[in-house]
Amino acid sequence: GIPGDWVKSLVEATGLREAFLGILNIDSGNLSRVYRRKALSKETSEEVLDAARLIRHAAEVWESKDLAREWLNSPVPALGGERPINLIDTFEGRRWISQVLNKIEHGDFS
Repeated sequence: GIPGDWVKSLVEATGLREAFLGILNIDSGNLSRVYRRKALSKETSEEVLDAARLIRHAAEVWESKDLAREWLNSPVPALGGERPINLIDTFEGRRWISQVLNKIEHGDFS
C-alpha cells in the first residue's frame, strides 16, 4: 500500500482535503493518523491512487491545477448538476467524472 506521508503530500498539493476525507472514509480528526501510517491497505491505496489519477486528468484537461480545482467544485450539468468533488469518493462517481472529462477533452459536448 501507499505510505501515509504520500497521502499527506497529495492532500496538500491538491488542496482537496474534504474530498480525501470522503475517499478515506474518515473524519478530519483521523487524518493525521493516516499520515503516520507506513502503508495503507491495498483497497484504500487503490481508491486514493484512482482519485489522484482523476485529479491529474482534470488538471490536464483544463491545463491548470487551479481551473481543475474550480471545475471539481462547481456544479456540472453533464453530472446531473452535481459537483464532481461530491462524486469522487466512489468508484462509480470517478468513472462518471472521467467520462465527462474525456468528452470535454475530445470536444464532445452533447
